Amino acid sequence: MKDYKKYYLISATPEEVYNALTNPLAIRLWTGENAEMSEVPGSEFSLWDGDISGKNISFTAGKKIEQQWYFGEQKEASIVTIILHPHAKGTSVELRHTNIPDSEYDDIAQGWNESYFYALDEFFSE
Repeated sequence: MKDYKKYYLISATPEEVYNALTNPLAIRLWTGENAEMSEVPGSEFSLWDGDISGKNISFTAGKKIEQQWYFGEQKEASIVTIILHPHAKGTSVELRHTNIPDSEYDDIAQGWNESYFYALDEFFSE
């Protein structure tokens, strides 16, 4: 199991970034794919037409999102924590993703960089 941590700079306010990560209609706008998302702790979510799925753990509006991502029959929960920090140029996004299966690590890291946060930054840069 591996952990991944990285900071991203998004040219939007923390509230706008939070909305883009939690509102299913907004998620569809920047991913181009259907999404199931709710801010109710314990609810299931699905992004990129099911390529990413899991359970929502907790939310702090405009500041923090915590989720469990599913990887088959994994014993230890894979936890994603996204913390939004105000920044002079928008929002500094602190990402922590723990307990990533070794076999999935490279794809997950690439996905965070080239798909997830790249697409979100492009959405707000247009």
